[in-house]
Order: sequence, then structure tokens, then C-alpha cells
Amino acid sequence: MLAEQNVAELEEFCTALNAGRTAEFMEGLEDHELWSVLQYAQPDRRAEIFGYFEEQRQVELLEEQNLDEVASLIEEIPPDDRVDLIREFSARRVGEVLNRLPVDERRDIQRLRSYPEGTAGALMTTDVAMLSETLNIREALDELGQQASELETIYYIYVVDEDSLLRGIVSTRQLVSSLRTPEKTLGEMMETDVVVADVDEDQESVAEKVEHYDLLAIPVVDSGRQLLGIITHDDVLDVVREELTEDAQRIAAVTPLEQEFLRIGLLDLSRKRGIWLVILFFAALLTAFALEHYDAELQKYIWLVSFIPLIISAGGNSGSQSATLVITALTSGEVETHDWPKVLYREALVSILLGGALALIGYGAAYFMAPTAVAALVIPLTLLAVIFVGCCCGACLPLIFQRLGLDPAMMSNPFVAGIVDIMGIVIYINIARALL
Repeated sequence: MLAEQNVAELEEFCTALNAGRTAEFMEGLEDHELWSVLQYAQPDRRAEIFGYFEEQRQVELLEEQNLDEVASLIEEIPPDDRVDLIREFSARRVGEVLNRLPVDERRDIQRLRSYPEGTAGALMTTDVAMLSETLNIREALDELGQQASELETIYYIYVVDEDSLLRGIVSTRQLVSSLRTPEKTLGEMMETDVVVADVDEDQESVAEKVEHYDLLAIPVVDSGRQLLGIITHDDVLDVVREELTEDAQRIAAVTPLEQEFLRIGLLDLSRKRGIWLVILFFAALLTAFALEHYDAELQKYIWLVSFIPLIISAGGNSGSQSATLVITALTSGEVETHDWPKVLYREALVSILLGGALALIGYGAAYFMAPTAVAALVIPLTLLAVIFVGCCCGACLPLIFQRLGLDPAMMSNPFVAGIVDIMGIVIYINIARALL
């Protein structure tokens, strides 16, 4: 169709399918071909299709194409999405694009860009269904009909006074079902107990509110309760995915990546991984020093050496399990720091059950390698003690980090395992000293 400049079929292609499917079919095109196809769509449809491309490709397209066409497209993109895109532009390109936008759009972009990354202000869109509390049902529906094409969502209508201060909320369902009383005003039917996000509030806290109250969108207000915009559920899903990715990377002892794995520079990737590897390396050195300190005992009872990997892995693995479970519980809000007695009590009981089971297996193996049956008791007693310590450390350390105001995910599995390794060696040799 491109080769033949078949206008009718290209226009149909851009409108006949779901926008996401249209974008999928275009993935294999070169950038200049893709941009040519987009020009056959209506402006709002063009922006909708464009929104389904990967962010990196969106940025590359907008950096290379005709400035007037780029400005026309950006004007149709939802405010929150276009600000995210513009953040990725070069400084020169930002100035060139902004100069071609209408004054109102330019001011809106500059205002949203002024909010710090990771806050509600940076996440919100200013396309919001905002109606005066003095409007009656009929007037409100007429006004909503005029605004609808410009809005990202109309699930909720936010009721404001003459100074744009948020007074209440009315759902679209309420509005339509109240048509039997068309003279009733929005001020009379609105709900005044509205869950809001402060413009400077952390995005993770906003996501928790949306999840807790099962909202489709949440209004964003300033300190004077002036309505600035809304955050929709699709943006909250992006936040949740981003936070989960960061937590998973921290749990694996990697500083969170700001870019996609395949796009981040190798030096940057090495630095983010290397910082924690160096810390863990020194933790492992402490384990080596502990072994050196107990060299005389290990020389005397050489059969103990064979069980060192078993002891270390049992303690480290149990600690990592506890740390992961507590970190995910803290992140999801299932556990708070004041729950530490209950968490510690449960982990202590579980560690005794797990340690007891592994101790029986360990004794069976040690019975055939130890010089006597009494000497073989070193292994099950050590396993029980190490798993107990591992589980308690793994549970406590994330809670301590949370209490200190730090991200509990920083107490990563390798870090917990490194601490438990050192303690495991000390416990192992001292139990052996006591029995042998």
C-alpha cells in the first residue's frame, strides 16, 4: 500500500483495527515507513496508535521526523504520556518542539515537567472531567458531552467550586441514573469524602491508595485542595510494575536500572552490579577469616570440612527465604514494622520445624562419615541452630531497614546469606568444640 500510495486502503488500515493491533502490524516497518503510515490516520487516532509503540522507538521517531508533524502529534498525546516522552528528548529537540506548540499546551507541559520524578504530580494527567457544583444534571451532561472527546477518562466527574477547589465526586453512573430529577445539582448529589493524592506524594503511596480503595482514578490536589489533575489506573499499573522490578533487582543485590536491560550501557550495568558484588566479596572474606581462625579444630577433625558447604548453604538459603517473604509482605502492606514480634515468633517456629527435618537427614549422612555416633550429632545440632539463626536474621533485617526509613529490599538475599554464612561457621565450630 505504501509503495502504491494507496490512500484509501492506508486510511482504512489505520482505523479498521484496534489501535494496539494496528501498532503490532507496523512493528516490522522502518522508521520512515512507519511515520508515513501514521500520517494517513486522523490526529487523535494517530496519537492512539503511536502510544502502543515501545517508548524507545517513540523517542527515536520523534527525534528524527519533521518538527511540525512531531508537534502536531505531541499535541494529541495525553499530557502525562507526552511529558514522559519529552523528558527523553535532547535539550535542543525539547526547545524546537515546545516552540511549535500552542501556548496553553506548552505551559501545561512545562508545569508537569516541574514536578519531581516519582511523585503524583509527575504521574498525573491534566485532562480531567471537572464540573461546577452549581450545574444541574441536564447542564452537567451537556457540558460533559462537550468535554468528553478531550478527556482521558470520564469514570468519575470531579465537582469543584469557582476557584477549582475540589468539593466532591460524582460517578458517571450516578449522573445518568439521576436523569429522572434533572434539576438536581451536582453539589446536592456529590460524595464529599474523596480519596485524594497530594501533588508531592510518592508514587508508591498513590498506588497503594488506588489498590486499597479499588479506584479507577484518583484526583491530585495541592496543599490548598485545588484540583490539578488525576492519575488513572493504567498509570498506577505502570508504577506497580516499576516498583516490583526495582524490588526484584534489589533482592538480587543489583542497584535498580534506570533503563531497559538490553539498552543500558555496559559500564553503567557493571557499576550497578559491581557495588554490591564488592560488598558481598568482603562479606565472603570474613567467612574465610572465620575459617582461618578455626584452622586448628578443622585440622584435628578433618571430617568436619566436608560438611561446611552443607552448613553454609542451609543457613543462607533459609535466611534468603525468610528475607524474601518478609520483604514482599512489607511491600504489599500485609506486614508493618510493629508486627515484628508476630513475624519473629512465626519464623522461629517454622525454623525449628525446617531445621528438625533437615537435622534428621543431616544426621543420617554424618553417621557414616563421623568417627562415632556422638560425633555425628555435631551436624544435626548445627543445622538446627544455623537454620534458626538464618530464618530470624532474614526476617528481622528487612524490618529493621523499614523502621529506619530505608527500602527493605536493600537487605538482599545475597547480603543476608553472607551474614548467615559467617554466623554459621562460628556456630558450627563452637558446637563441634563442645561435643568433641
